[in-house]
Amino acid sequence: MSDSITEIETYGVERIPDADRTARPLDLFRVAFGGANTFATCVLGAFPILFGLSFWQGLAATVLGLVTGALILAPLALFGPLNGTNNAVSSSAHLGVHGRVVGSFLSLLTAVAFFSISVWSSGDALVGGAHRLVGLPDSDLSYAVAYALFAVLVLVVCVYGFRFMLFVNKIAVAAASLLFVLGAFAFAGDFDPSYAGTLAPGDPLFWPSFIGAALIVLSNPVSFGAFLGDWSRYIPASTPRSRVVAAAFLSQIATILPFFFGLATASIIAGKAAQYMDPAAPNYVGGLLAVSPAWYFVPVCLLALIGGMSTGTTSLYGTGLDFSSVFPRFSRVQATVFIGTLSILFIFAGRFAANLTQSISTFATLIITCTAPWMVIMMLGYVTRRGWYDPDALQVFNRRQRGGRYWFTHGWNWRGMTAWLASAGVALMFVNLPGQFVGPLGGLAGGVDVSLPLGLAVAAVLYLVLLNAFPEPREVYGPRGPRLVRAADTPVLPIVDAARPVAEPAA
Repeated sequence: MSDSITEIETYGVERIPDADRTARPLDLFRVAFGGANTFATCVLGAFPILFGLSFWQGLAATVLGLVTGALILAPLALFGPLNGTNNAVSSSAHLGVHGRVVGSFLSLLTAVAFFSISVWSSGDALVGGAHRLVGLPDSDLSYAVAYALFAVLVLVVCVYGFRFMLFVNKIAVAAASLLFVLGAFAFAGDFDPSYAGTLAPGDPLFWPSFIGAALIVLSNPVSFGAFLGDWSRYIPASTPRSRVVAAAFLSQIATILPFFFGLATASIIAGKAAQYMDPAAPNYVGGLLAVSPAWYFVPVCLLALIGGMSTGTTSLYGTGLDFSSVFPRFSRVQATVFIGTLSILFIFAGRFAANLTQSISTFATLIITCTAPWMVIMMLGYVTRRGWYDPDALQVFNRRQRGGRYWFTHGWNWRGMTAWLASAGVALMFVNLPGQFVGPLGGLAGGVDVSLPLGLAVAAVLYLVLLNAFPEPREVYGPRGPRLVRAADTPVLPIVDAARPVAEPAA
């Protein structure tokens, strides 16, 4: 494939040939950081203040959530260079040839949710800024035009593919970062780091609020888990793995910039225009415009436009890629156009017909609660396999074949599937998002939302227990054998066309 940004990418989820894998870890950093260095991340950064924390408490919760989320995310970057395909396809090794659809649909739902959040928040900021700056009517028509502008631009970039997306993010990373730094001058006179929050000392709601804020921050890097392989698959397999992991980790640590911007400006809004930080009806975008100096309205509009483009492209690109992997009859371009069109319809219906702008945030949080255990299974699978995979066997589903190292039982690895289903189910039961969604066991931890750490722990323990109690075939572990778990001498079926009948081995 040519490196030209104007040539439409034709690769789907098939293994990228070595000759075309010319990306660097720095490129992975740019795409991953660019996708999060946006206005939508600023909105997440405002949550600690919205929960009643002081500025310094909010900063501590932000750093805790960000570092923990980056540590969870970073190893997921390794699968792309190893296998030359996206992470959903790589998950065939641990969930089975058919079980890999779990990763595809998790990434599909996550991408649509975050694409919607990005378009709505950026569109609102653009219209609000233009209204204050030049008197643009604050009407549904104005919002509709802003949303359509974002959506169409994003769809065009995603159709062209990875090289064009990388080009956009190179610009977006520098431009958005500059605008955030410019914001430091805009708000320097109003910012007070001694902002005390609304929680009284010793308030019983402190720890639920602190943990809740940290988990919201943590959800941002975790949301990239299913997508990292979409971008890292263009990195050569010979690239040192430490550099790939470091690029993914640092890309999220760098998002302290938009998180800090959101946290600092939210504390200013809480002090000067508290009505915008009402937990019952928060409006961070409106509050930001209310406290901004007039000269910063144009940077806010630019930040909204650049951020919407960056987050939208990273979300929608992965969505089209995953959809083409589940339904191989669609090319990557066809799948991107199809899913992009559906996403645009969802955005307009959700904003103007069903008022989903609040519930979609809850929906995104619940999806991430289910995605995190899947990420743990992938990471532990990598460790037990010593990083060894059979790229050809990973493509069995895409080629409509049967058999191979990762066929397991009728195309499903019930060990990985059981661990994921159980841990995701437990996590959902312990979700505690007051006013949005509270699971049946959400109140057992004194109001603290322990769903995500509990889901991670259950997935790790249960998966390792199942691998030891019911060993996988020795052939899935490669020449060096397994690590931490046992292997069985179960025969592995040869790869054959789907039309040919094969006898299933014992589980």
